[in-house]
Amino acid sequence: MNAIETPPDLAARAGSLSDRAGYDESFLGPVVPLPMPSDPTVETVVLPYTHFTVVHRPDRRLAASTAVCIDGAKLLEDVPRDDAWEFDPRLPESQQAGNDIYRNNPLDRGHLVRRLDPVWGPTAEANQANTDTFHFTNAAPQQDTFNQGKQLWQGLENHLLDHAAQFDRKLTVMTGPVLHDSDPPYRGIQVPLRFWKVAAFIQGGQLASTGYILDQSPDLTRAFERAMAGAKPGEPPPLGPFRTFQVPVSDIVQLTGLDFGPLPDVDLMPVTRAPAERWKQLESYDDMVLRS
Repeated sequence: MNAIETPPDLAARAGSLSDRAGYDESFLGPVVPLPMPSDPTVETVVLPYTHFTVVHRPDRRLAASTAVCIDGAKLLEDVPRDDAWEFDPRLPESQQAGNDIYRNNPLDRGHLVRRLDPVWGPTAEANQANTDTFHFTNAAPQQDTFNQGKQLWQGLENHLLDHAAQFDRKLTVMTGPVLHDSDPPYRGIQVPLRFWKVAAFIQGGQLASTGYILDQSPDLTRAFERAMAGAKPGEPPPLGPFRTFQVPVSDIVQLTGLDFGPLPDVDLMPVTRAPAERWKQLESYDDMVLRS
C-alpha cells in the first residue's frame, strides 16, 4: 500500500513554518524550561513559532501550554492587527479547534500568547510573530463579555513589563487553559473554565516568578451542577464573569500537571495555609504581590 502523500499546498504551508525558532529557554539568562506535562503518557506536540512555542494537546484540540519571550525594549506597537485565523498545517485540522467552535455564539477566540507579546525585533520578524499568533493552536474559547477581570488579565504583561523596566524589560510568560476532565463539552471540544499564566523575570539579579488564574466558571452564587444544567442543547455552556487571581505557582503545578522547572521555588507570592488567603483576587494591579 502506498503512503498517503501530503497535498503540495499543505506541505508548502508547513514548510513555511520550518524556520521558526520558538521559545528560548535561556532568554532571561537562567534556564526557564518549556512547561510540559509531568505525566509522560499525555500526548503533546511541540509547535515553535516566532518568539513563542505552543505545546499542543491533540486529544483536547487545545494547547496544554504556551511560552513566549518578551523583549520590552524592542516591542513594536504599530503592527496592524490581522484577524485572519488559520489552522497550523503541521497538525491535522481535526486535532485543532477551528472556526466551527466559535461560529454563531458568544465565544471569543482568546489569544493564549497575547498578540503583541512576541511582536518585537526587526520589522519583518515582528510582523511574522504577529501573524504567527493567529493560529488556532494559540486560541481557546473564552466568553466575549468584557469586564474588569478580563481587563486585568489582558494587561498583566504590560504591568509586569513596567515593573521590570529597571531590569532590561525582559519577561518570559507561560499561559494556557486548565484542562480538566469535567470541562463542559461543546461542538466536539471541552470548554476550559479556567486559564493560568506564569511570568518569569529577573529581579535583584535573581530569577523570580508570579502566577495567575483567570476564572470564567459559571455563576458561583448557584451550585456548579445547577449552573451547567442551565445549558441549552447545541449552545455554549453558561460562563460567568472573568475573575483574575494571583495564586502560588505551586498551585498552578497541581491544577495543570505541568512541570514549571525552577519557577515554584522563586515565586514572589508567599504561600499561606488559609484557603481564603491563598488565592488573592485582583481588583487592580495595585493588589499584585511583586516583592518577596
